[in-house]
Amino acid sequence: MEKALAGSKAECRLEHNGRIYHLTVNPVESDNSGFGAVVFIVDITERELSDKMRREFSANVSHELKTPLTSIMGYAEIISNGIAQKGDIPHFAGMIHTESARLLTLIEDIIKLSQLDEEGQLQDRFEKIELSEVCRNVADELASKAKSLGITLSCSCQKAEINGFKPVIHEMIYNLCDNAIIYNKKGGKADITLENTEKGIVLTVSDNGIGIPPEHQSRVFERFYRV
Repeated sequence: MEKALAGSKAECRLEHNGRIYHLTVNPVESDNSGFGAVVFIVDITERELSDKMRREFSANVSHELKTPLTSIMGYAEIISNGIAQKGDIPHFAGMIHTESARLLTLIEDIIKLSQLDEEGQLQDRFEKIELSEVCRNVADELASKAKSLGITLSCSCQKAEINGFKPVIHEMIYNLCDNAIIYNKKGGKADITLENTEKGIVLTVSDNGIGIPPEHQSRVFERFYRV
């Protein structure tokens, strides 16, 4: 304000009560009797949070993409330089294939996210879905994996019909259940429940595994955020 009253424009960033503001103060000359000031205050909280999430998203995606690429380059270099023993080459080739598949999955996930960001991109492909059938299919698909890891996977689902894009709904439930199995403990359990309540349809995937630390729980819906 002092700077504006002296005849110069001033800008600053202010945080107050959890909000972020951008202040611009412009000097206004008043009939040769000095300067007044006009203050513009803009709430930029959403923009700042969006920029922060974009930066973190880019950093997380870069890390996720670099990890399999580093492995692929490492194994390929060992083979191309003739360092690998003949008996190890099939193993290294298998690891290259595995990491390549992982990289392809990540790229496909990024493409899907960009499609979901485009409003109306999937709405014209919505259909009626019997959600209990999707849940049971996911349970069947993951039954072998759960058994191999010593996890009891159960599915208790009431009939419930929704409108949606079936491949995305299936993948969402699959990923939740897959995580409930992977991040569990031997002898643990993972449960899929689907209920019709007064407030609507409630789908729950629960487990008694390692859980998510409280300080990370508010960020679980951020793209590619990893605890």
